[in-house]
Amino acid sequence: MASVLTLDNVNVDNKTVLVRVDINCPLRPDTKAFLDTTRIKAIVPTLNRLQHSKVVLLAHQSRPGKNDFTSTLGHSRELGRILGRPIKWVDDLAGEKAMRAIEEMSVGDILMLNNVRMYNDEVSTKGGFEVHADTAMVQNLASVADLFVYDAFACAHRSTPSGVGFTHLIPCVAGELMKNELNKLDQALENPARPCLAVLGGIKVDDSILVADNMLRNDICDEFWPTGGVANLLLELSGFNIGTVNHDFLVNELGKNWHQTVETAKSLLSDFKEKIHLPVDVAANIEDNRVDLTVEELPIEAPIFDLGIQSIRKLSAAIKSAGTIHLNGPAGVFELDDFAFGTIEMLNACAESNGYVVVGGGHTSTLIVKHGLRNKMGHLSTGGGACLDYIAGKNLPAVASLEASAKAFTLNIRHAVDQ
Repeated sequence: MASVLTLDNVNVDNKTVLVRVDINCPLRPDTKAFLDTTRIKAIVPTLNRLQHSKVVLLAHQSRPGKNDFTSTLGHSRELGRILGRPIKWVDDLAGEKAMRAIEEMSVGDILMLNNVRMYNDEVSTKGGFEVHADTAMVQNLASVADLFVYDAFACAHRSTPSGVGFTHLIPCVAGELMKNELNKLDQALENPARPCLAVLGGIKVDDSILVADNMLRNDICDEFWPTGGVANLLLELSGFNIGTVNHDFLVNELGKNWHQTVETAKSLLSDFKEKIHLPVDVAANIEDNRVDLTVEELPIEAPIFDLGIQSIRKLSAAIKSAGTIHLNGPAGVFELDDFAFGTIEMLNACAESNGYVVVGGGHTSTLIVKHGLRNKMGHLSTGGGACLDYIAGKNLPAVASLEASAKAFTLNIRHAVDQ
């Protein structure tokens, strides 16, 4: 795991502990009722470790301008229901009301502050750790806390005051969720059981190409099986005419990243042709009907919405015989029944495989939970973008912050533990 400290390294009893969590949940547009509380349940192990502390929760819900952007009051009530105890809430983040509420806490209390993204410091501050540390929000909260616990893996790829601002002000450690994410991902990246497959799809084509590039060039994966938009791009770059409608969709979706993504993808096809398994057939949406055709029958002026039957069979067989499977993104437009076949078969193959399956969050994780396959997977990540960035070999700001804090506070923490 990255060189970070965890709750195992610190004494938390009778301490005031700030905990950054990601409990951003899908809500009903009309009533704001929770549609899925998985992320709230995911922070319980960390809270259990802090039963003898004063716990102050920093959290967000959506972002300004979106329909589900709301306060964290409902989250505090839902967390209280899950824990079977009242959770205090304050309509403030780091102002007078919040400071007073923290001052009045007793050991064992949990206080949830309001949505951090409702405050200017959080959404407008740009820069490094020092710039984030200089915000009033961080300065005020750090002045009343003994420790900062980062447990929001899904936000780990974002640099914000609530995530990295405490780096050099108070000791910062990884929570249980964060520790588990890093351990499980490292397990699949550093010493994967062979053969190791990267099965990457969805519409985040640029991210998936970077992940494939990192995994192939560093000998992490043995085979790359592209699906969804990733497969369409690689088919086109391999000489198949995917049709104007599919080409234009990719260009629009990638935007400013089009040229760089194409160059990276071309390089992969040139350097690792024998490791990349392109589809042999696809399914197009012709007047709302599924029509399977081989790649030799392309082009077609209709959107390609799924892998074809033969490609799905080949992918399923490879998954069932793999030692490790990195899965990210659906195989097609699974929201439409006629084009959900590839994604469902892919997930079923993962569930039946004896290999270690790592799923990178997002739509794929939601589908797995919906189909009751969660316990059949090795690791279901709580972070889509963060997971992709980590597997792509990028430095996550939150991890860098924890590593920097570990170096700065190691001696002080050891002293606290000794006492």
